[in-house]
Amino acid sequence: MKFTAVSRITRLPDPITGKVKSTTERLREIVDSAVQAEEFGFDGYGVEERHERPFISSSPSVVLSHIAARTSVIRLFATINALSLADSLRAFEDYSTLDHLSGGRLELIVGEDDGPVSATPPHGSAKDRRDRNREAYELFRPSLQGAQTWPRQLQEPIRIWHGSAASTDSADLAARWGDPLFCANVTNPVDAYAELVRYYRERWESYGRDPAAILIGAGTAGYYCAPTSQQALQTYRPIYNARLVRRRGLGLKPVFCSLEDAIERGSLLVGSPQQIIDKVRHGYERLGHEMMQLSADADGLTETEHQGSLELFFDEIAPVLRQEIPSRPFPKVQVSLIPASAALLEDDSAMAEVSCL
Repeated sequence: MKFTAVSRITRLPDPITGKVKSTTERLREIVDSAVQAEEFGFDGYGVEERHERPFISSSPSVVLSHIAARTSVIRLFATINALSLADSLRAFEDYSTLDHLSGGRLELIVGEDDGPVSATPPHGSAKDRRDRNREAYELFRPSLQGAQTWPRQLQEPIRIWHGSAASTDSADLAARWGDPLFCANVTNPVDAYAELVRYYRERWESYGRDPAAILIGAGTAGYYCAPTSQQALQTYRPIYNARLVRRRGLGLKPVFCSLEDAIERGSLLVGSPQQIIDKVRHGYERLGHEMMQLSADADGLTETEHQGSLELFFDEIAPVLRQEIPSRPFPKVQVSLIPASAALLEDDSAMAEVSCL
């Protein structure tokens, strides 16, 4: 199994201290977190795209470019990339540039933006967003005729995942094109996400694809490990309770009524090393995922607690799961060789047929 860290880059009061970091401090913290993730041994680091408060993650390509300059081997994920809000050509050029700057370490997770910005005019209804997402994504697949899109990406192609929390449209689109599925696996019980994965597998086979080629990733609702379950629950309980209070304050009904309920029915990983290993094993039986995503943010933990939890993960948990759960390697960089006639590229009037992502 592979492990990636991810941040939605929220700017919220600390759930325990109430302190709010500045935007500058928070963004620099994310870059430092990615550097640390590489040092710990994470396989990837992701930044999610959001366009409303309390998120400050509206420009994932910019953040990931800075991370690319500070790291060397960790895979870089744009998660979730809201194509429905983007100019497709511009997105292609931005991420192609990032792919070169990172040495071909980029992966994209595309999905529908369900935030309030995209849900208001001129962005339209949920159906409008689904249609825009599909149309924008499919522009990335066939050749773009007569378009000035330079540079081309370093990888041929950049791998695209389809991120979904509940959308069968996204799962169907992934199956239709033979792309991997990233299952959010955060807000609801694992049973609901298992049903989404089942649908994806069903659609994959209906398009005549080999079931052995399916690739699935999954998120988690939070992570904290301590030497004993009692220590883990005692430390994480006030953090989880503060999260419940915040959700109720936003008028949202909590899906899980308590910390124990979230651990039992959801994807929250809180406990001793052995408990977390057993929990991930059970989740793998339901979802069949090769890649698991953990939050890169401390989320109310002290620096000592956060560091200690990550050390336990990579000392005691990750080695067991990597041995037991197989995962395929990341794609190798295959540089496209451009024929000599491509000297025309220096002629601004040359129009390119670009094989897109």
